[in-house]
Amino acid sequence: MEDHNAPDLTEDEKKLFEDLMPEDLDEILDTGVNRRHFLKLMGLAGGGILAWQSAAAEQVFTRSPSGPLPDELSSATIENGVAVSFKVNGTARKLTVDSRMTLLDTLRERLELTGSKKGCDHGQCGACTVIVDGRRVLACLTLAATCEGRSVQTIEGLANGTAGAPDRLHPMQTAFLKHDGFQCGFCTPGQICSAVALLDEAKKGEASYVTESIRSKPGPVQLSNEEIRERMSGNLCRCGAYPNIVAAIQEVHSGKPVEQTWQLIG
Repeated sequence: MEDHNAPDLTEDEKKLFEDLMPEDLDEILDTGVNRRHFLKLMGLAGGGILAWQSAAAEQVFTRSPSGPLPDELSSATIENGVAVSFKVNGTARKLTVDSRMTLLDTLRERLELTGSKKGCDHGQCGACTVIVDGRRVLACLTLAATCEGRSVQTIEGLANGTAGAPDRLHPMQTAFLKHDGFQCGFCTPGQICSAVALLDEAKKGEASYVTESIRSKPGPVQLSNEEIRERMSGNLCRCGAYPNIVAAIQEVHSGKPVEQTWQLIG
């Protein structure tokens, strides 16, 4: 085998690729391990094929792939690529995405904002909720291409968006901590984003299914616990922290401390 003088690879690593990915060997020796090679090797690892080459594979997995970083990818390397320019947490971002790529995958895989969670990936659990132009949306059902020119706020940007206090948590985040509005925490980013947008909706007088009168002059809605539960019904919590979530939202909405009540089963 001709030596292409690839100093980034050890002899064990070269042997690993020669055994498992011979069709890619020349390219790897010439240019190093890029993301495509890395992901292919990950697939082999998932199939349990790397058992006897585990030491060499571990060396490769701990390296940084030599290919382009996520938002450096060009339309030439992406199928059906479209350019999208939008603001994310106040920062202008411009990148090329597959026209079929969701906002959730763009945030997580391209912008490395992993706070928004992929739960059901069918728009049924609310874990991926983010705020787009002040409205809460399900990122798993929203195409990134539709966000051209828009402003996206994720859980990572809530604290930074607190007026006059960029180093402090958003009041909703603080309330969730106080009232223990989470347990495993997986749904929490979506719950908090949804709650923040919910309060803006109430200020604008937007009605819900349980609003008593929709014929009266539109105005700020005073949220009862029933109103909050209805408006948050699209965000599911498998741990069942719903009473605590309602208490947290009610405290931020009313601006008054909400007493923590515990219902014990005798």
